[in-house]
Amino acid sequence: MLRSLAGRVAIVTGASAGIGEATARALAGAGIHVAVCARRRERLDRLAAQIVSAGGEAAVYGVDVTDAGAVSAMVDDVASRWGRIDVLVNNAGRGLSATVEDTKPDEFRALLELNVMAVFTATRAVLPWMRRQGRGHVINVSSIVGRRGVPYRGAYSATKFALGGFSEALRVELAGTGVSVSLVYPIGTATEFHEVEARRAGPGPHGPIQTSEHVARCILRCVRRPRPEVYPFRLSWMLSLASVIAPRLVDAGLRRLLR
Repeated sequence: MLRSLAGRVAIVTGASAGIGEATARALAGAGIHVAVCARRRERLDRLAAQIVSAGGEAAVYGVDVTDAGAVSAMVDDVASRWGRIDVLVNNAGRGLSATVEDTKPDEFRALLELNVMAVFTATRAVLPWMRRQGRGHVINVSSIVGRRGVPYRGAYSATKFALGGFSEALRVELAGTGVSVSLVYPIGTATEFHEVEARRAGPGPHGPIQTSEHVARCILRCVRRPRPEVYPFRLSWMLSLASVIAPRLVDAGLRRLLR
């Protein structure tokens, strides 16, 4: 059913830039009280001030989401401030462009900590609140490479595939509780993501590029009407389907594209 959003409460991680920032703005514009979370506190302060000046409500948490204790304290504070937690958008993440052979074990572990374990930690922290309310929505921002791995992004793709398995299992476990779980699969997005990632192999962004605002609007629609998967670029789901039906053909296509 279509959900009324006014007065609902959302936590958005990785909200200091890109998809996270755009999503926080979109949710606040729909009347949701937004807790914005990231390490760069000064950016969050600026974002929150803009949300409040536009008539919304926002709270700032300068938190490293790989710190489980800090995340748990943030969730408790948000619930204490507004009395509920309705939406968690797990958006914080980082990329790596390198061959599998050139990927250092410590780099892989760091990606797993941020892209997977931080999602696990935040989700576990909000679920008791959502269960008590009898409603809630966990939205995990993945990537289309979490449906089809691409060259030079083996470690990053692996973390996004893990996020998919985690989310699919959780969705079934929570069936009947009133808590929804959604996966968002963006394609290349015009943000600073590729500028700040370590890149030692492969090209920069290529193929269709979408804006963070477009992805945020898709997430807002999902909050209004929850569904298991969201493909902001509608044709991208065909890549995962083609990879199942004809994996060698997709391999060949990716080799040609990257050349």
